[in-house]
Amino acid sequence: MFRSLRNHNYRLFAAGGVVSNVGTWMQRTAQDWLVLDLAHNSGSALGVTVALQFLPTMLFGMFGGVIADRYPKRRVLMAAQTLMGLLALTMGVLVLTGTAQVWHVYAMAFTLGLVSCVEVPTRQSFVVEMVGRRDLPNAIALNSSTFNLARVVGPALAGLLIYWMGTGPIFVLNAVSFAAVITGLALMRSSELRSPEPVPRGKGQLREGLRYVGGRPDLLLPLLMVAFMAIFAQSFSTSIALMAKQVFGAGASSFGIASSAFAVGAFGGALLAARRVKPSRRFLIAGALCFGLFQIASGLAPGYPAFLLLLVPAGMAMITVNTTANTIVQLGVSPEMRGRVMGIYVLVFTGGAPIGAPLVGWLAEVTGPRLAVAAAGALSMCGVCLAVLVTRMVAARVQRGEESTREQIVRGAAAAA
Repeated sequence: MFRSLRNHNYRLFAAGGVVSNVGTWMQRTAQDWLVLDLAHNSGSALGVTVALQFLPTMLFGMFGGVIADRYPKRRVLMAAQTLMGLLALTMGVLVLTGTAQVWHVYAMAFTLGLVSCVEVPTRQSFVVEMVGRRDLPNAIALNSSTFNLARVVGPALAGLLIYWMGTGPIFVLNAVSFAAVITGLALMRSSELRSPEPVPRGKGQLREGLRYVGGRPDLLLPLLMVAFMAIFAQSFSTSIALMAKQVFGAGASSFGIASSAFAVGAFGGALLAARRVKPSRRFLIAGALCFGLFQIASGLAPGYPAFLLLLVPAGMAMITVNTTANTIVQLGVSPEMRGRVMGIYVLVFTGGAPIGAPLVGWLAEVTGPRLAVAAAGALSMCGVCLAVLVTRMVAARVQRGEESTREQIVRGAAAAA
């Protein structure tokens, strides 16, 4: 389960990631609280902040993948982590000095999103350079497990620290946490990294990445799966809130328990994924269908205890799809295209949430939370079937093109003879 940790460079990377992920989730909680405090509990201000943080990825995410292919990834990560730490430190100083305003948070969220456009695809594509292809599935699963563990621990710690000290110190603590990642990157052994040659600067490299994916059905399937899951699955946190409050009449503490149950399932699913040696297309499809089924079942749960029990396997199924898709893409992509393809992966992974969350919210207002959650699960399963159908159509087109190319080569050789 932990075989990737035998690698010296990955141990440094994972240790720094644990510290930084906890700090990041603490800052996200503090940021939401700070916006509500500065904007007098304005929900629209909170929505604007979240939108500003994800907007750069939707607009420029694929360009970040191009940068990941052009430059040494370790240096790019060190620069990005430094910038993110400085942003957190600046916001912390503004809060501690009493000069923070809402537009400061907006600016920080948007700038953080710009840095993430480069940092996320670079970090995703850097994993294989540390552990190699053999341990890549295990390393991706361990990354997911630490991320979901931080998702449980970080907000809880942030809640206590906000009560004791306010939001300012949390931004400063997150700034300090980036030192763990930067130190780990600096201490890595360059001789043990499997780094490909950087791709020279050239025209049309972004279009080249899109054409590459469009001609590879084995990569297109997991990307389409992630796209549909992002629309109907990433909004599941909204569904949990609606079910807990409107259907079961649960308070804030019960909602927290429900969110934790989903996160615990995701954490367990990531650990189980770490035991698998190689993912498969069938496993990816089965995991996506299972998530849709559990989502439907949770929407029809007869009571709150049954709802909590169903959230655990739902979390496991969701993280299974995410880790399996990520691994299939990274194992199948060429080294010189990895950054651009991971840029596309990050785009479809984050781009669905702004579509799915409002859709689920609208359905909940029209039909009620139960039917909205069940409908989201059914649409998620329909998305799986559509992804398989589109992939088969592309595969047939690619096969016809290859056969046509072979026929032209044979006719050319015959004419030359």
